Amino acid sequence: MWERTVTIGSAGKTFSATGLKVGWAMGPESILKHLKTVHQNSVYHCATAAQEAVAYGFERELEHYGKPESYFLQLPQTLHGKRQKLAECLVSVGMQPIMPEGGYFMIADISTIRVDLQDPHNADEPYDYRFVKWMIKNKGLATIPVSAFYSPENQKDFENYIRFCFVKEDSTLRAAEKILREWSVKK
Repeated sequence: MWERTVTIGSAGKTFSATGLKVGWAMGPESILKHLKTVHQNSVYHCATAAQEAVAYGFERELEHYGKPESYFLQLPQTLHGKRQKLAECLVSVGMQPIMPEGGYFMIADISTIRVDLQDPHNADEPYDYRFVKWMIKNKGLATIPVSAFYSPENQKDFENYIRFCFVKEDSTLRAAEKILREWSVKK
């Protein structure tokens, strides 16, 4: 399968460093030569400091790979704890989390949560859009409406789901938990 596969990576996903905007591709030369042409004509530069930071990250990881101080060993453990904490919080306030097996995001079913979203300016938007806007405005908590990832004809099937990101500082997650728990008590 190597002869027809291009593997694309990024520092944002590999090292949780989204601001670096450094990526790479690996694959057979027969495919990469075309990818290089596209790249040359669509990306004109990448900051040298960002490239050096990513190189340093790989060099450091090679030294520590397989050891307790390995970033790639620590990251899944850290994310697992954050994922569990968010899921427990969502359940406690009446949402139904869908547990991800990987990634940084958790989807929650909000179909049992009803709030007054009577705003004539967005009455035609899917429920998750209106819910997310309401939560940002009234509770100071931002999430993403899942229906945003679907075509207009399929949005209705996903309007009872919102997406949370759990790759946050613990203090940010605690603040979100506080907002959700206080809101849950007041409902």
